[in-house]
Amino acid sequence: MSEYQSALLRLLDERGYIHQATDAAGLDVLASREVVTGYIGFDATAPSLHVGSLVQIMMLRRMQQAGHRPIVLMGGGTTKIGDPSGKDESRKLLSHDDIQANIASIRKVFERFLDFDGPTGAIMADNADWLDELNYIDLLRTVGPHFTINRMLTFDSVKLRLEREQPLTFLEFNYMILQAFDFRELAKRHQCQLQLGGSDQWGNIVNGIELGRRMDGAELFGVTTPLITTADGAKMGKTASGAVWLNADQLSAYDYWQFWRNTADADVVRFLKLFTDLPLERIDELAGLEGQAINEAKVELANEATALLHGRDAAEAAAETARRTFEDGAAGGELPTLSVPEGSIGIVQALTGLGFAASNGEARRKIAEGAVRVNGEVVSDPQLIIEVGGNPVKLSLGKKKHGLLTN
Repeated sequence: MSEYQSALLRLLDERGYIHQATDAAGLDVLASREVVTGYIGFDATAPSLHVGSLVQIMMLRRMQQAGHRPIVLMGGGTTKIGDPSGKDESRKLLSHDDIQANIASIRKVFERFLDFDGPTGAIMADNADWLDELNYIDLLRTVGPHFTINRMLTFDSVKLRLEREQPLTFLEFNYMILQAFDFRELAKRHQCQLQLGGSDQWGNIVNGIELGRRMDGAELFGVTTPLITTADGAKMGKTASGAVWLNADQLSAYDYWQFWRNTADADVVRFLKLFTDLPLERIDELAGLEGQAINEAKVELANEATALLHGRDAAEAAAETARRTFEDGAAGGELPTLSVPEGSIGIVQALTGLGFAASNGEARRKIAEGAVRVNGEVVSDPQLIIEVGGNPVKLSLGKKKHGLLTN
């Protein structure tokens, strides 16, 4: 049982969202007594967010499920600068029109996860509404005295660049000040008392809390999530085929379903808690599955995660397409099959072994063209070694050639 009394912190804790909190006890008391408004900021650097942002989106969803009000803060202003956190180089600067078009596109995803109506209806705000109006001299005079260069140089987002001797522009150096100003502004405009974010945002969140306290005497709180990595240590959402986008026009529901279906055994239970609404009792049942049976949990993860983003019909259609491709193909002999008794095989050898390429050279050309997929993911490395365990591995060339590698 959790030590928390509020439904909000119990929910976040039980499902694995909490990494750090500035004053967990104080927030717990507040959330037990009244509706808390909390926000997460998202910069609009592309027309879609990717699955690496999904844990933050789900945090806002959990807030609403626990009876509190989420704010989606779009960085119409801060996107013009670029957050240096976790980055080795400066971002390309976008025009105002590009940023606004990206925000309009991104909103579609939030409308799938959040309810924008009712007493705890989500709010979508844009920090350009206040940052674009700032007078630089006034900002320096009112906010500047509350920040010291000494402290700013200790934050990871700055230290990372300096240690690697990567340039950090003065423009980016201002980002943490503007993010702190955002928290203060949301507290004044929407009585927002909580900022949520990834663990790399801890310093920025603390800055905002301290700025609100010093300038307004406000009591503000912060909670961060752990860095979400896969069992092999890779950053969440980084695949051989690139980013796993959330907008349907950039990644199909079927490819999104396949991303979750390909989850490593060791990640399934954690991802079920973070990225689906399945009850914990059902997740505990799935956690007890072993061997081949764990695929049932992976399918349920894929179904539930896809249903949240694309709708139940799209999830069921993706599952049925996968079933026909894999199960019917494997059982009925409809797909060519290559036995790999050694348990692993090179991608080039697999393509020639299945008859998809007449030579090693042709196989490498097809890989270079981006025409080869393993379990739905594009392969770009001709040296890739495919591990074949208890489950068949699907190898595809283009849209029409599909085969199975079995052990």
